[in-house]
Amino acid sequence: MRVLVVDDTVVFRRAISDALSGLPGVEVVGTAANGKLALARMSALRPDLVTLDIEMPEMNGIEVLEAMGPAGLKAGVIVLSSVTTRGGEMTVRALELGAFDFITKPDRGTSAENLAYLRESLQPMIRAFERRRDIRAMLGQEKGAPQQADVPAARPAPIAPDRQIGRRPASGTTPLVLIGVSTGGPAALAALLPALPADLNAPVLIVQHMPPMFTKPLAASLARKTALPVKEAQDGDIAQANCVYLAPGGSQMKVVAGTRGEPVLRITGDPPENGCKPAVDYLFRSAALQFPGRAVAAILTGMGNDGTAGLRLLKRGGCRSIAQDEATCVVFGMPKEAIAAGLIDTVAPLDRIAAAIVRSVREGGA
Repeated sequence: MRVLVVDDTVVFRRAISDALSGLPGVEVVGTAANGKLALARMSALRPDLVTLDIEMPEMNGIEVLEAMGPAGLKAGVIVLSSVTTRGGEMTVRALELGAFDFITKPDRGTSAENLAYLRESLQPMIRAFERRRDIRAMLGQEKGAPQQADVPAARPAPIAPDRQIGRRPASGTTPLVLIGVSTGGPAALAALLPALPADLNAPVLIVQHMPPMFTKPLAASLARKTALPVKEAQDGDIAQANCVYLAPGGSQMKVVAGTRGEPVLRITGDPPENGCKPAVDYLFRSAALQFPGRAVAAILTGMGNDGTAGLRLLKRGGCRSIAQDEATCVVFGMPKEAIAAGLIDTVAPLDRIAAAIVRSVREGGA
């Protein structure tokens, strides 16, 4: 894996290079101190992957990403961002432009601690990127092409595309649409949410693995793309039909029954689950306990297995479940685990997930 390191500070160029150099199978082929130089070195060195500082003078990371396509540069990109409002906004935009993933820059700790943090953060991302590259090669796609595969969903036995496990949501009740997503999520959500109709007649509750300062700009960006209102959830929000609620980064979100049985969102400081905060399992479990038989759950692209345990509880009460297929996932981790556990009713490419959700909501409420 040939990697180019781009950062406008010597300290971070060295720290990231050192972190990468300690990983097996990774070669740092060069560095660049600004965006213009980065484009020139990408053209000359043809790296597989670029670590890209998002906030740089002259030409920032967003401008680099926008220039890569017209220049014919196909490298994958991992963005490095500061934990600030502007950093969050720029990172969300970078992910929408096709960046593979992001990490936040360490702003405290010793040099040794920061090096360990960078190495621990980068290693699983690089392995996931390698896996995606291999999958696309097997599918005959061009390396680094945008995630726009339109292929039949792989449905390993015993999963059948339309087989229903459990019972439908109770007649006459309003379903809850629950979505769990991680790596590749902002771009996936930007494709999925605009395809949902304004009269969906169900609230949409989303857990996207992100730290604080990132989910609010993500919600604002998604709101500009869809007919449904999108907001970062607040404690005490009543989950209204035809509205989208995004779990705040760095907090857990659950749904509980209000005094009249209405779904109320609670934002808590409970510990991480599966190393995640917010966690998909945390939201799914609350819906299974408080609203059995009323959920339509979708698990999209992401690393790890968050969502599988919560989905198992949802299925016991009666839940329709959807997973994104491998060909269109940035990382086929979370969907793969749920499919392997026998918990998924429908496996579909990203461009068909919205239709599957609408069908499940309308059939379930019939």
